[in-house]
Amino acid sequence: MAKYEDLFVHLQNGNDVRGAAIETKSEKKTLSPGLVSFIARAFTDFLAEKLGKDKSELRIGVGHDSRITAPELMEGCFMGLGETTVYNCDLISTPAMFQSTVLAGSGFDGAIMLTASHLPFNRNGMKFFTKDGGIEKGELTGILKDAVRLADLYGDPSEELLLLAERLPKGSGQVIPFDMTKVYADEMKRIIRDAVKSEDADHPLKGLHIIVDAGNGAAGFFASKILEPLGADTSGSVFLEPDGTFPNHVPNPEDAAAMDAARKATVESGADLGVIFDCDGDRGAVVFADGTEVNRNALIALLSVIVSETNPGSTVVTDSVTSDELAAFLTEKLGMKHLRYKRGYKNVIGKGIELNAAGEDCELAIETSGHGAFKENYFSDDGAYIAVKIIIKMAQLKKEGKRIESLIADLKSPAEACERRFHIGAEDFRAYGEKVLADFLAYAKEQSGWRIVEPNFEGVRVAFEKEGLKGWALLRMSLHDPVMPMNVEAKEAGGLEKILAELDVFFKNYPELTY
Repeated sequence: MAKYEDLFVHLQNGNDVRGAAIETKSEKKTLSPGLVSFIARAFTDFLAEKLGKDKSELRIGVGHDSRITAPELMEGCFMGLGETTVYNCDLISTPAMFQSTVLAGSGFDGAIMLTASHLPFNRNGMKFFTKDGGIEKGELTGILKDAVRLADLYGDPSEELLLLAERLPKGSGQVIPFDMTKVYADEMKRIIRDAVKSEDADHPLKGLHIIVDAGNGAAGFFASKILEPLGADTSGSVFLEPDGTFPNHVPNPEDAAAMDAARKATVESGADLGVIFDCDGDRGAVVFADGTEVNRNALIALLSVIVSETNPGSTVVTDSVTSDELAAFLTEKLGMKHLRYKRGYKNVIGKGIELNAAGEDCELAIETSGHGAFKENYFSDDGAYIAVKIIIKMAQLKKEGKRIESLIADLKSPAEACERRFHIGAEDFRAYGEKVLADFLAYAKEQSGWRIVEPNFEGVRVAFEKEGLKGWALLRMSLHDPVMPMNVEAKEAGGLEKILAELDVFFKNYPELTY
């Protein structure tokens, strides 16, 4: 093992870098400005090779969310990018940083976003983009290996930046302030104007009351720089000010407390719609005027209706935990195709891209977490674009005297649902988990009234189809952790307890699983 390899390898989380930037009682510090500098330098190597350019020719944008460790990590990033021209995009959303590589107003060769999405305040991380989208898992592995090589050459990543700066090769070191948020907001406004086609072209959202809950993250500008200039009333919006301690609620559209905060703000202000974002703005959800929370399955259904109007019969790719009721809505009500794929937004989006490359039309790829990507928007997972699509449709319906709520009035929901997260106590947790899955598959095949659901791309999904026991369960391995999540839904009230009782007959034989 190279001298500093262990410092870098544990930072990889799929295609993102994530670590603890502040030490807490339960977590040691694993992400420092020095580490960031070497990773950023390795990204320039990757980008130069990918584009066939000299590093001195590269134009790279850097932005961050509202986390309190952003300033020090930005300094490390700037130092690492010293052989390129760097554009400081400051506080911004992750989707805007991807768009910085494709919009004509910026056109950067690459971009780095410092964020850890909805994770606790002490965490931070890095996301990397080219005009092709976020880098792949294997590409990040290569970048981290190169960062190890650079650390071995130029010094201890735990040293102060000033000491490292004396040894790292330097170029122009030019850092240019750049208002990428304006470029991105102007593009979102253009999209809304073109789609709504209002008589008042400059104010297509006039007469609409839309509140925003940004969770004290980076996406508060959606209210002030997109909605308000287009004429929308945003009074009653909450938590727009960036605060990396997240004092009000976790910035996560899947979190019950976060959705409840958005619901209260929507109802109490009498708004037509509420919009909620995660910390870095790549996920979103909405709340209807009556307080109905539209996230997870309901959000997928709503966006699918919008897609079906322009692309009837196209495929919607979702993750594996979507409900049977959603599947029926997509295929029977909308006449679309539905493909349940693996958990993980990169898996879902990647599958959508793959289908299109193979000639099958897929306009929407979306995970229940709120990561949703449209083909027409570069398959970028973008919470603001999700909100824009819904707001456009709401404005169009208003001109017809209709309401957005009507679009998913026929969507049914399971009677009961839960998620159990089994912790795997075995030392080789992956091998143990794989054995549990194999045993569960064999066991399920022998049970009366149980049916193995196929196709299925991860874990084991079982449908329960007997009198008084109707629903499904999905058991799978976590992507990264020693955990086996199990999602269960029942079609009838009281059914969840019965399904769990039948499942417990199997799980009682596996003492290394606890929840």
